[in-house]
Amino acid sequence: MHGVSGASAEKILGNPLTVRVAGDRHAGFYRVRPGAGDPGGASAGVVVEAYRWGALTAGAAVRTASMLLLLPFMLGNVAIWLRPTAPDRFGLLGALCRLLAGSLTVAFTLAVVGATMNLVGWQCVPYVECRADRSYLSWLAALPMGPRLAVLALVPLALLRLFWAIGARSARAFEGFGASTRQQPMQMTDKLSAPGFWDDERVASWLRHIHVGLGAGTVDVGLLLALSAGGQSPVGSLLLDAALGLVAFCVALLCLPAPKGHGRDRSFLRLLWVIVVVVTVLSFGYAAFTYEVPVVAGQLPGYEGTITGLVAVQGVLLIMIGVLTVTRRRTPPDGARPVLRGFGTPLVAAMSVSVASAFTAALVFRVADQLDRGHIPDPIRPNPPALGPLEPPVAYWWAALAGLIALLIVTVAAAITLLASRRARRARAQRVVDEDYPDAPTAVAPRLGVVRDIIARSHIAEEFGPVLIAFFVISSVGLATVVLDLVGIGPTQLAARISGEHDGKAVLAAYVTDAGIWITSLLVIGLLILGFRAYRSPETRRLVAVLWDLGTFWPRTVHPFAPPCYAARAVPELAKRVSALAEQGPVVISGHSHGSALAAATILQLPPALLPQVSLLTHGCPLRRIYARLYPAYLGQQTLCELGDRLDWRWRNLWRDTDPIGGPLFGRHRDAPFPCGNEATDTVDLRLRDPRAVTIDPADTVPPPIERHWPYNTQPQYQAAVRELLDRQAAHDDDH
Repeated sequence: MHGVSGASAEKILGNPLTVRVAGDRHAGFYRVRPGAGDPGGASAGVVVEAYRWGALTAGAAVRTASMLLLLPFMLGNVAIWLRPTAPDRFGLLGALCRLLAGSLTVAFTLAVVGATMNLVGWQCVPYVECRADRSYLSWLAALPMGPRLAVLALVPLALLRLFWAIGARSARAFEGFGASTRQQPMQMTDKLSAPGFWDDERVASWLRHIHVGLGAGTVDVGLLLALSAGGQSPVGSLLLDAALGLVAFCVALLCLPAPKGHGRDRSFLRLLWVIVVVVTVLSFGYAAFTYEVPVVAGQLPGYEGTITGLVAVQGVLLIMIGVLTVTRRRTPPDGARPVLRGFGTPLVAAMSVSVASAFTAALVFRVADQLDRGHIPDPIRPNPPALGPLEPPVAYWWAALAGLIALLIVTVAAAITLLASRRARRARAQRVVDEDYPDAPTAVAPRLGVVRDIIARSHIAEEFGPVLIAFFVISSVGLATVVLDLVGIGPTQLAARISGEHDGKAVLAAYVTDAGIWITSLLVIGLLILGFRAYRSPETRRLVAVLWDLGTFWPRTVHPFAPPCYAARAVPELAKRVSALAEQGPVVISGHSHGSALAAATILQLPPALLPQVSLLTHGCPLRRIYARLYPAYLGQQTLCELGDRLDWRWRNLWRDTDPIGGPLFGRHRDAPFPCGNEATDTVDLRLRDPRAVTIDPADTVPPPIERHWPYNTQPQYQAAVRELLDRQAAHDDDH
């Protein structure tokens, strides 16, 4: 099984003539065509079969391009899987993460409401100069305010429908593969070996209904608040209460896990849809017949307060997630330090909020920039009266400024990380080189330097200290602006109050904020260009898919609009294929890089009766070096020990010091206790010297290449490991 970036079957098998023997074009099993020779690196008498799953994330151009727009949702979904090893008692952490995910949906909905109803319908169309020479807006001026806002409110509803379609189509394409409809939806306390762990179709469907209801309720509330500018009628007040009740009902459902019975979830969803349809139809009908709405200069009534309230709620949720994570942190049994010091869940959750803020602020500011004819208005530099205010809410100004600060902090932290760790990494690399090539001649000193530098660079991933501090600073900056949002003070207003003047420092603050707006917008536009390139270029599509291979490995249990979980198909499909082959004879599952995670998940899902026929060979494996430290609750040492016990330790792991991703699984210091309490762990890891030599072979013209992360399957140690595992299985069969 290949790793990320979607290697072709021909590359995996080392033969240009292959044929698919099972699966389909999305994910299939391939062998070398009969009569076309042997696969590259194959052992004698061993049939080699490749599983190519890369098309699940990089196959369809439209799917890959659209995934970039779902980045905040993906980060929100990944956050829960980074939780500490302690059980999530009462499901509290899961509920908080689902609520934060719901706030992301509300944030995107409000951004579209701000671009359409607030900027276009309220702050532009009523002003002659703003709509002049714009035929696409002039027809809206003929509509009374109520119908105008109702028409524009259809845009965020269409966006929700688009998200629904993407999620439902993804479910049909990837999820529910081979899953029984009678299985219970997986719970966050389950292990990877739990039946139905990868079957998240029902959970994603349940959350999808709730998020669409939450988004529709947000649109209804925004529409009804806007119509209350001249005073609220009894009907309007009743509908507003109903819309607020819809939002509250959806929030309450997010606090609860998905019902275990089909009858319960259908009843809840049926009730939810009835409420959504009734409230939305009545709200739009009320708006369509509300003609007299006085236009108040500035923001759409209630809109800025709603944005500010959302930012405050997100800040409170992040604080609660952080506090809960701190109280539940534990030192892993093997003493391995988590990559993010155990704060993975709150930090990635904060990152999802930051990226969502960048996306939404970029949308609102770009629409305002399109409408204001070259001006960038703010409270210090307002637009001409005839053009309209065209001023986004204060929260978006702070988001733009915080984005600029975050970019600077991350850049500085990354530079400090590289400089501060360079000496230690080079010293460690020098020790490895000295041990591997003790008798190297002086003439190959330049080659030794190259090897040392590659080994040093391969361990940059472990240096996360300064970057971790940067994440904390970024989160603190974001939370500090909540107080200023609540009182409606923007960056330029704050500078003006501190300096006591509207020039000088206030104008400087305005220019810095403008720079933040443009940089944030350029980053978002860059993602869109990358998405367009993914549509046109298979190479770019595979590059984008590397991120998604890692971010969409886990089921969608928090945000239903996140990109689909490809493992929901890959793991059951692999388990079915391996089970069928194991009934015919011994099977060695070989997983490279991220493929080793799929291999581990597959073995944990196999029937116990078939396990004696299965062995595992991993190479370039990140399970211990990266995944166990990122996901300690699911891929920590306890899971690795369970995996070894299931296989009776018929497991070999090949690794190199030059590999920036893979590493040993059960390395221990001398005289230290055996990991998992089993001395068999000492036989799992097999280190490969890389390069094989630093001198030029007499029959060659160049020194041996530095292989780093690929390939492993062409090495003699690989064939030896395959043969050893098969011999152990044969000996086991003879004993029984």
